[in-house]
Amino acid sequence: METRANYVLIGAFTLAVIAAAFGFVLWFQSLHTTKARSPIRIVFEGPASGLRNGGSVNFNGIRIGEVISVKLDNPRRVVALAMVENKAPIRKDTLVGLEFQGLTGVAAISLKGGEEAAPAVPLDEDGIPVLTADPGALQDVTEAIRATLQNVNRIVADNQESVKNSLRNLETFTGALARNSEKIDGIMVKVDGVMGKADSLMLGLNTVAGGNSGGELSAMLKSIKDLADDLDKRTNLLIADGRRTLGDISRAVNNFDRNPSRVIFGGSNNAAPAEPPPAARPPPPTRPPAAGAAPRRPQ
Repeated sequence: METRANYVLIGAFTLAVIAAAFGFVLWFQSLHTTKARSPIRIVFEGPASGLRNGGSVNFNGIRIGEVISVKLDNPRRVVALAMVENKAPIRKDTLVGLEFQGLTGVAAISLKGGEEAAPAVPLDEDGIPVLTADPGALQDVTEAIRATLQNVNRIVADNQESVKNSLRNLETFTGALARNSEKIDGIMVKVDGVMGKADSLMLGLNTVAGGNSGGELSAMLKSIKDLADDLDKRTNLLIADGRRTLGDISRAVNNFDRNPSRVIFGGSNNAAPAEPPPAARPPPPTRPPAAGAAPRRPQ
């Protein structure tokens, strides 16, 4: 019996020590949390869908605290009380809104920005800092989707007859396509044939052009260039000959203008006609001998 009683005492003492250790840890953690955090009041001038107790408070996407209470101040105003870290750089110009985490629709208070030199958050009547959320950032995503769908439904309802006509025209068009499917296939075959011919034409042009290595078109262009060069050379020679001929004609015209007789008869205009050489003179006429005279003997 004594041994069994000792075991009971030892077990009870051990459990008491463990419970005391857990209690100390929880107390120290709560004390540290109380010292490291301070309350802040967030005012929403409009709906705050999805916000509930235990929701996160994020500053630039980093969790700095949690919501401890949410209540209605009036039919159009929601007030949330949160505990945030004292080291969080919250200022008077910090932007407040709601952000939704995951697909569950649980909302979190979102704090963003603020100048470092801006004044501290103003205090409420009870000494708790208070910030007012931006009304433009409070619209719930689901509400926005619902409003968009309602607008689409309203547009469809207002243009119901036009939508019916459009659907009827679309049905008529698809029916016409179905009835003329064979003709359309024939047209597509012809188009394919034309495209094939166009490809052959382009291939032929590429072949004539010689592709990357040159061909008939390249040789033709080279021949035309050689012919042009040869004509250029011949033209230059013809022009030179013409210039020389024109120079000779000009000089002849000038000489004729200065001394036309010289050009026609040759020599000077004042000189007498030259006598023919002695050998060219005609022999003098011989007289007949007188009657009774003896003929002269040649010496």
